[in-house]
Amino acid sequence: MANFSKSNVPQFSVDVYQNEYLPEGAGEVNAIVTVTATGGGTIGSAVSAPHLFSPGQSPSAAVAIMVDCSGSMDYPATKMRNARDATAAAIDTLRDGVHFAVIGGTHVAKEVYPGGGNLAVADATTREQAKRALRSLSAGGGTAIGTWLKLADRLLSSADVAIRHGILLTDGRNEHESPQDLKAALDACAGRFTCDARGVGTDWEVKEVTGIASALLGTADIVADPAGLAADFTQMMETAMGKEVADVSLRLWTPVDTTVKFVKQVAPTVEELTGRRTEAGPRAGDYPLGSWGDESRDYHVCVEVPAANIGQEMLAARISLVIPQPDGTVQNLGAQGLVRAVWTDDMVASTSINPQVAHYTGQAELAQVIQQGLDLRKSGDMDGATAKLGRAVQLASASGNADTAKLLAKVVDVVDAATGTVRLKAKVEEADEMTLETRSTKTVRVKK
Repeated sequence: MANFSKSNVPQFSVDVYQNEYLPEGAGEVNAIVTVTATGGGTIGSAVSAPHLFSPGQSPSAAVAIMVDCSGSMDYPATKMRNARDATAAAIDTLRDGVHFAVIGGTHVAKEVYPGGGNLAVADATTREQAKRALRSLSAGGGTAIGTWLKLADRLLSSADVAIRHGILLTDGRNEHESPQDLKAALDACAGRFTCDARGVGTDWEVKEVTGIASALLGTADIVADPAGLAADFTQMMETAMGKEVADVSLRLWTPVDTTVKFVKQVAPTVEELTGRRTEAGPRAGDYPLGSWGDESRDYHVCVEVPAANIGQEMLAARISLVIPQPDGTVQNLGAQGLVRAVWTDDMVASTSINPQVAHYTGQAELAQVIQQGLDLRKSGDMDGATAKLGRAVQLASASGNADTAKLLAKVVDVVDAATGTVRLKAKVEEADEMTLETRSTKTVRVKK
């Protein structure tokens, strides 16, 4: 384990968990990589832009809050009021000196505060002005989320800051632009800012909201009861204010004749990263990990290596953490991990599965079978849905994922969790089904 050390900057470490022993003829190597950032806290200084403040200060940041103001936000009337209150609570949570803006979103995006294509700088005065401006928010119009994101990007990029973050709230489907337009906006914004997305009520599309958060390396969740928005917004903003290092990438180097099968985040949520690789020189690729505060996340790396004879060993992959710089260079965070392959005729060694690898393989399958089960249920294939959701109950029970088990129990009657025997409930609340789908990728960590 190596550490990146500099005063007041989070220190990164990498731990690799794997069974490096392979039987003769085998060539697939699996490893769980735990990345941890510690020791930043409130005194952190952002690694990606050290020129922007002196040690002991918090990292410079800009936040754009995008609030759905489409017509449906008027039903019930309390929804718009809750959204205004939640945005006010988020503004109160902003640290002094953070740049910020509020955007009202309909079929067009409009600047609610401060206006004029600018960002405000948070202090007692601007926070009060922003909260006053929120009173003008009213519901009316359609929904074109791509326009909200593009305006957020334009505003956030106007500040010379280390951390750029968006918070997006919607209550409806993205009906006033094509899926291609939304995808183009997400592609344009990816890597430029991170974004948390929330769906309020039950009239929005889960795959749309989770897709936005996934593309922009943020979190997604449902707030079924609009009364819960203020607490959720406060917590989201507190987390955003704790981020200290932007644009971290996991760099994976593999030797000649090896193939990277996949790289995915497996905790705290399952997130596929394989397709996001950018080449980084001979036999190396970078996978984006977004912004970091004091936290730890787990990744599953799987590589194919050429089969070798008993007794041979090789370095299957080398993992490091970097921050790509605008001039094409990288800042290395000093932490490194090695993935090895050793061929043996010891059957016990070569057939035992590393507990971390086994656990997260199960958690990734859990996320997948929930999605499949809910899709089958919607399409009317009740037998298929029962089989998939039964498997989900079995996996959640075996891995100790109590939160997911509770959500599943609102959609199926559990006859026997250990065998995955379930019956679909005849009547399921829409909010319960949407909560299960939205949170299906949340995982539990291995019990050490």
